[in-house]
Amino acid sequence: MLAHGDELGRTQGGNNNAYCQDNPTSWVDWDISRDNQLLTAFTARLLALRATHPVFRRRRFFQGRPIRGSSTDDIAWLRPDGQHMTDHDWTDTVTKTLAIFLNGQGIPDRDEVGERIVDDSFLLLINAHHQPSTFTIPEQSYGHSWEVVLDTTDAQPANARFQAAGPLPGTRLRVPAHTMLVLRRRH
Repeated sequence: MLAHGDELGRTQGGNNNAYCQDNPTSWVDWDISRDNQLLTAFTARLLALRATHPVFRRRRFFQGRPIRGSSTDDIAWLRPDGQHMTDHDWTDTVTKTLAIFLNGQGIPDRDEVGERIVDDSFLLLINAHHQPSTFTIPEQSYGHSWEVVLDTTDAQPANARFQAAGPLPGTRLRVPAHTMLVLRRRH
């Protein structure tokens, strides 16, 4: 969720309920926009990614079950080792990393003329831990090849270190602390 001024690095001094304050806490200082051009450009790319891909704008909840004609779920919650999360993983207080597969074939919505909406599939690698974590790209049923389209540690477009061949199933990616990578399925 973005609030006005987030794209400029505006923090409200940590106050998440500043709507009723008419002072610098709630004001947007547009002069800082020059100092935060990379963050503003990153936010614009993030918004463009969401606007371009309906898998990020679903109008109905995920079902968490296979799509007709496929063995792959509309959404899959995965551990860093690429395996499905278990009940224990969800309740383990030390779990600070997970991967989420969003199936572009699993969108239940229809467009304005009643056609089925289909999109690319994505894999989100989320490391909320204060230390780097290694993720394993899941099996081929999720995708044969991936490309990194967003790296929260790099304000520039997706980091070139991942772009050469694209991660394949079984590839291990080191994800820095407090980072999210968004990968798009190539095949």
